[in-house]
Amino acid sequence: MHHFRAIIVVVLLCFLMLILQAGCQSPSEHRSNADDVAYRIIEEKQRQSLGKVEEFSIERPSDILRRRLLAGQGLSYSGGASLGTDQLEPIEHWPEKGHPKTVSGADPNESIKTDEVIQLSLIQTLQVGARNSFEYQSRKEDVFRAALDLDLELDWFRNTFAGQLDSVVSTSASGDRTVSGAEYGGSTSWTKKLKNGISLGGGLAVDLVNLLTLGGASSLGIMADATITVPLLRGSGEHIVTESLTQAERNVVYAIYEFEMYKRSFAVDIAREYMAVLERIDQKENAEENYKSSIASARSSRRLADAGRLPAIQVDQAIQSELRARNRWISVQESYKRSIDSFKNLLGLPPDAGIELDRSVLNELVGQTSEIVEKIALQEVAQENMEIQSADAPIELVGVSHENAGPLEIDESLAIKLALDNRLDLRISQGGVYDAQRAVVIAADALGAELTFFGSADFGSGRSISSATADDAKLRADKGAYSGLLTLDLPIERTAERNAYRKSLIALERAVRQVQQLEDQIKLSVRNKLRDLLEARETIQIQAQSVWVAEKRVKSSNLFLEAGRAQMRDLLEAQDALLTAQNGLTAAVTSYRVAELELQRDMGLLKVDKNGLWQEYSPEGTDNVRQ
Repeated sequence: MHHFRAIIVVVLLCFLMLILQAGCQSPSEHRSNADDVAYRIIEEKQRQSLGKVEEFSIERPSDILRRRLLAGQGLSYSGGASLGTDQLEPIEHWPEKGHPKTVSGADPNESIKTDEVIQLSLIQTLQVGARNSFEYQSRKEDVFRAALDLDLELDWFRNTFAGQLDSVVSTSASGDRTVSGAEYGGSTSWTKKLKNGISLGGGLAVDLVNLLTLGGASSLGIMADATITVPLLRGSGEHIVTESLTQAERNVVYAIYEFEMYKRSFAVDIAREYMAVLERIDQKENAEENYKSSIASARSSRRLADAGRLPAIQVDQAIQSELRARNRWISVQESYKRSIDSFKNLLGLPPDAGIELDRSVLNELVGQTSEIVEKIALQEVAQENMEIQSADAPIELVGVSHENAGPLEIDESLAIKLALDNRLDLRISQGGVYDAQRAVVIAADALGAELTFFGSADFGSGRSISSATADDAKLRADKGAYSGLLTLDLPIERTAERNAYRKSLIALERAVRQVQQLEDQIKLSVRNKLRDLLEARETIQIQAQSVWVAEKRVKSSNLFLEAGRAQMRDLLEAQDALLTAQNGLTAAVTSYRVAELELQRDMGLLKVDKNGLWQEYSPEGTDNVRQ
């Protein structure tokens, strides 16, 4: 008997120790396990939804450019939080010593010296944004949190173990004699939910009671139980039981889609703002040249006035033009400063950091218009040599030509088809229809009757101080207690369920309308971007012609003014027209480039990797990377 008792106690204690060892993990181990599970889920869902696996991590390196700029350029900051979580002072009762820790990572731009004003190319800004942007990091964390939510849903269908140990020492003097004793107990339990709705459970408990008085008697109690719950009507079926798991899995896919879309939009936003800053730089330089020209014109007007060749009123006009040019020059400089600060904020960099952008990107784009300007000059010269047509000659308007169309000015129907095939938000919206359909099925199931079978079995018995002198308990199936329960909930009152079912059908209609609305928005967006490309291309040609005419006009006005055949106002107007044309040409060039990127984004064809770099779509069937 005592040998049997020892075996039972040893087995139970060993089992409890195994559970204790598995359950008593440190916060660091729990965090590491959560990371492993989440990253494994994300990798699996990436493969399923995108057909590829891309490295994914929410651990942001500590040596990001933002932090290096704060230290390298001696910028002001408020405290440890400004540098990163690894620089925080641990608070009282902090669970993980040494965490958050400094994270080292290969920064593509680690060679940049941050102790001086730095210059960033467009490619570098894409990489910097992917590592430093606050919203970019938050979007990555949204994917990670969706993966954790899925893991929690999966936990409902795993084997769940629990264990408990108790030790009680008691003394009672309520009777004729004082009785003292000790009770030692241990229990383990197991639960399992199957995807067909069946719930299983079992447990084993052992009691060991020792009397410390009255002869020191002892007794062993042992109990076992098992339960089963089987839904037979409402709430049964794998599609009903696993609905929350199914939705959690789809939510991870949606989160991955949304992050992919955000990466594309973010890359285009960076390119747009980069171009806008370069445009401000060009405007600043144009305003500076215009200001110099205005000063020169004012000086020339005074010289001609002193020689009696120009009235005083035209001198005043030149001085007023100089003052306006100065005001414009100062205004453009401040506008540039505001735009570069806003761009730093978009990248997640300190606004007071010394940063410049690479002008060569704009020079390359503007340089592409030189051929257009030369072609226009030849056309104008040829036109001047032609016989002037009669004023009564019929006027023929020349429509927009596709002769100089860019590679992305593709057929509208093809562009729409590509967009409908590749837009990830459309996939999410279409998935929402399927989600709504499943919700209708779940709501309809709740309308029916509920029939549930519940069964239980108990063996053995427990022991306490009062039964310390009894024989040891035994697990005997023939002495067990068995019960079975069948409950039927008739579908008499289902008002709430009825309304929920009707609402689910309305939600389905709404989900379908959202797909239709998004399709129309996609078509509208693609059509508009194609129009933007066409308009920007035509504007480039018009502004290039305007620059050529304005430059010619300034030269002529100077010569005529020196010869006394023109007024100062003519020269001033010509200079203003040249400034406007130059700014217009730069704006048209940047608008065309941004429209190319936006069209690819709206068609879902702009690919962006984990470093924020894009790979553009090539209509010829070959991909190419453009800066």
